[in-house]
Amino acid sequence: MKNVLLVVTLLFSMLGFSQEKSLFNGEDLTGWTVYGTEKWYAEDGLLVCESGPDKQYGYLATNEHYKDFTLTLEFKQEADGNSGVFIRSTVEGTKVSGWQVEVAPPGHNTGGVYESYGRGWLIKPDPEKDKALKMGEWNEMKIRVYGDKLTSWLNGVEMVTIRDEKIGAGEGSIALQIHDGGGIKVKWRNIKIALPQ
Repeated sequence: MKNVLLVVTLLFSMLGFSQEKSLFNGEDLTGWTVYGTEKWYAEDGLLVCESGPDKQYGYLATNEHYKDFTLTLEFKQEADGNSGVFIRSTVEGTKVSGWQVEVAPPGHNTGGVYESYGRGWLIKPDPEKDKALKMGEWNEMKIRVYGDKLTSWLNGVEMVTIRDEKIGAGEGSIALQIHDGGGIKVKWRNIKIALPQ
């Protein structure tokens, strides 16, 4: 086990990123802020989001801002499952500025990058990569953002890589989204971030 930890540590050092730290303590929403009226809560060590009575957009954003990082997390879609992970984002009310790495049901571009209230879709994964998504099961997503480059992976499959000047200039939080429309429930766990050394 020590040898495995040593190898992992060396790999992160070679990549210029520190060891991972957890963004979710498994007990409550410490370190995060809820935006909107949709439901966000901790249950059985998991972070859960589900539609509330207003059936509107909702966000859960880190209180800290993160510029360059590698983020890993796991999600399990129940019901509709339309959600997303925002990077370098700010939220006012339920209006978000920033870039979303899509989390959605099959056929809806999970892993693609969308700019809300801006240019819309910046890049979508090749449709054949959609088979990497396991609807109703746990999925691992990894997002690496460094300078103007963003890369996403789903269950070990590289979904997209994009270089974008606006993303490069972005500042803000990491935020999880719940889509409007109602009937959505997504569970999250193992939300970890590694920062540049």
